[in-house]
Amino acid sequence: MSARILVTENIVGPGMEGLKAKYGMDWDKDLWRKPDELLRMVGSYDALVVRNQTKVTADLLNGATRCIVVGRAGVGVDNIDVKAATDLGIVVAYTPEENAISVAEQVMGLMLCLARRFPGADASVKRGEWKRMEFMGMELFGKTLGIIGLGRIGARVALRAAAFGMRVIGYDPYLTKNHFTVTETHAELVDMDTVLKESDFITIHVPSTPETKHMINKDTLAKMKPTAYLVNTSRGSAVNEEALYEALTKAKLAGAALDVREEEPPEESPLHELDNILLTPHVAAFTREAQDRVVESLAEDVDRVLSGKPALRFANFPLPKR
Repeated sequence: MSARILVTENIVGPGMEGLKAKYGMDWDKDLWRKPDELLRMVGSYDALVVRNQTKVTADLLNGATRCIVVGRAGVGVDNIDVKAATDLGIVVAYTPEENAISVAEQVMGLMLCLARRFPGADASVKRGEWKRMEFMGMELFGKTLGIIGLGRIGARVALRAAAFGMRVIGYDPYLTKNHFTVTETHAELVDMDTVLKESDFITIHVPSTPETKHMINKDTLAKMKPTAYLVNTSRGSAVNEEALYEALTKAKLAGAALDVREEEPPEESPLHELDNILLTPHVAAFTREAQDRVVESLAEDVDRVLSGKPALRFANFPLPKR
């Protein structure tokens, strides 16, 4: 009997069509919204394919009695109980490199929008106004960019920021000054306090862990320049939104841009009423090119595991231990 694959979110592309042609596949882009139904169904499938909305809990994995691989279309695996999967012998495959370029470009775009006030200027002209002096901006050239997390995305941001003539400093407790990422990007590795105090822009690139939860809070925001800007395209849990609102409304911070939120989709928030914040709906990785790479790589690893081969991109181990 051919292996069967269950897809719980909107994941499409040639890679998925290739899997569908080779295996049995059931696809429901809204199944993540129906956890009880998903739990009833999952025991009939050999592979589970998700994005970031599906909560792949220990209960769900225990019910997935045939499953040997969970494929995650994206970088983070915080919506997956990787320990439970490991204990059950299930491979967790993901796509850590495939959308890094798109996210890095989004960061540069958000910084330019903050520095040059493009969104406000666009809205003003469309209202029939022509208030040039009201939208006086500033250059990125010569400014200091602080990067929290010099991993796959942070390093790419560092390279692009250097091309703009920015001074790049970074905080990453898991790197040394001789690490490839540090030496090749020419970023200056410093402590967290230095990033907070010296940066004109700070961009966050961390996973969602207990260590990073609310790492940007009232105390850390107080250490930033009142003229500085904060950008977060990593995980919403890294920023305490109440503290950010206070900083933005009391002139303790010049502005911010959030692509990710503590709750997604977010409920009504006072942040939505501010003019000095840019908000996008978790789209940093959503380019055609990145999503084609993500789906192709994900499909390749799911196919490899189902065919008895080791996954190439995995969060726990390459071959199932079931």
